[in-house]
Amino acid sequence: MKKKLVRDLIPEIIDRSGRTSIYYCATDEEYRNLVKMKLLEEVNEFLEAESMEELADVLEVIDAIHVAYQFDIEHVQQVKETKKVERGGFKGKIVLERIDNN
Repeated sequence: MKKKLVRDLIPEIIDRSGRTSIYYCATDEEYRNLVKMKLLEEVNEFLEAESMEELADVLEVIDAIHVAYQFDIEHVQQVKETKKVERGGFKGKIVLERIDNN
């Protein structure tokens, strides 16, 4: 098994099952890399399952990312709202087919 970022209680859960978990705590730099890989993993799982549980996992990883990168979540929300005002959201379900050059 290759190393991967897991939730905090996973080693304890593994150990309680009678198996032994071998783990360590990542450095800040390694953690930032691992949390990005975890986001891809969780997004792919959501794409396959399309379930609320998988979406919750995506949101949990996004929470970890803003902490890992020391992004102020309120500022991230402000940026999100600014982009929404300037470019819109996705409620309109608009699909761009092409752009013609006149």
